[in-house]
Amino acid sequence: MTGVVYKSTGSWYHVKDAQGALIPCRIKGKFRIEGLTSTNPVAVGDVVDVSIEKTQDGTQGVITHIHERKNYIVRKSVNLSKQIHIIAANIDRAFLLVTVNNPPTYPAFIDRFLATAEAYDIETILLFNKEDVYSNEETEQMHQLRDLYTAIGYTCVEISALQGTNLDKVKRWMKGKTCMLSGHSGVGKSTLVNSLAPGLEIKTAAISSQHQQGQHTTTFAEMHDLDFEARIVDTPGIRGFGVVNMEKEEIGDYFREFFSRKDHCKFNNCLHLDEPKCAIKEAVANEEIASSRYKSYVQMLEGEDQHYRTDFWDS
Repeated sequence: MTGVVYKSTGSWYHVKDAQGALIPCRIKGKFRIEGLTSTNPVAVGDVVDVSIEKTQDGTQGVITHIHERKNYIVRKSVNLSKQIHIIAANIDRAFLLVTVNNPPTYPAFIDRFLATAEAYDIETILLFNKEDVYSNEETEQMHQLRDLYTAIGYTCVEISALQGTNLDKVKRWMKGKTCMLSGHSGVGKSTLVNSLAPGLEIKTAAISSQHQQGQHTTTFAEMHDLDFEARIVDTPGIRGFGVVNMEKEEIGDYFREFFSRKDHCKFNNCLHLDEPKCAIKEAVANEEIASSRYKSYVQMLEGEDQHYRTDFWDS
């Protein structure tokens, strides 16, 4: 039997078969895919083969094979090891929820996510959520961020997951696709899914007033079928997004405005640091590339994983 992994709890996997039934499954042995060493060899979105085995308590599924992935997106494992964690596989489009406050999403985090999505060939749309609750100053900050990423070539839209603002656009972008929804805890991922599909009734929680961070309401990645011919993977909130599986020489290729200019650098292997006649540094000096983007690039190049508080508005 072949099915799709809809939920992963780390030890159990819920696989949906062709008839729409969810089958609890385990894995037998170790899976190694494309030489990856990951904390979760099977991810939500994977197409898998399952055999049914009898147990003392009845029957259970056993995942015996993982089909080749179209793509996947990863981050560093939270246990600070060198292993990776596969967030989701076989994604058609990713949606990154961004909030300028309550909690704040810093540009360095956005840039790392976008670069990783570029590396794994996943189209990303930025959803600027909670547009209905910002002060005038916060609204201006949101507009500055939106304009920055729109100029680079990313699709950006202001939404209110709670009020339903612009969710018709989100539905059109999701229709017929398997989508991933990501962002910090508290940015409104579960609220957005509930607004798109009220019958799911996904649990939500308030923001911590002490730390301005979201509560983890989604513990494990889970895929949901939506009633407008779409599937969405709701992922746990991500506090940090460490870069993995990228060589220093290729990181700049995942910054769109860098890639389009790199042929004008004097050296083919330019890292855009101290090299003479660097087209990227010239563009930063001329304000053709945002300084926040360049700071994010340098941090990624130097392997700084936790410096997410680069402030776009103070740069």
